[in-house]
Amino acid sequence: MDREEILRRSRAEKEDEGNTYLENRGRRAGFYGLCAMYIALLAFNCWTEQPSESVLALFTSYLAAEAWGQYRAGGRRLFLILSLLLAGAALLNLAIYVRGVLG
Repeated sequence: MDREEILRRSRAEKEDEGNTYLENRGRRAGFYGLCAMYIALLAFNCWTEQPSESVLALFTSYLAAEAWGQYRAGGRRLFLILSLLLAGAALLNLAIYVRGVLG
């Protein structure tokens, strides 16, 4: 394969590896930020004796979506099972939170 054919195929894909790399780095940094905020909110809620179901619902729903995406991309059943369990935990935490707010 010559240089021109490689360039032509690369342009035809319309996907820039540099942008993909930056997006992945950004997602990783965002995940670490989310984890740090999750821990901070849990610690604060524990310290002030506040319920944490809303924070738990948000975090487990994010993890469920992450696992679902990995299942769709790779097809591993472990990620399917994990996503379903995490989605169930998210819904349970949401139900507990709503019940606590509404009485």
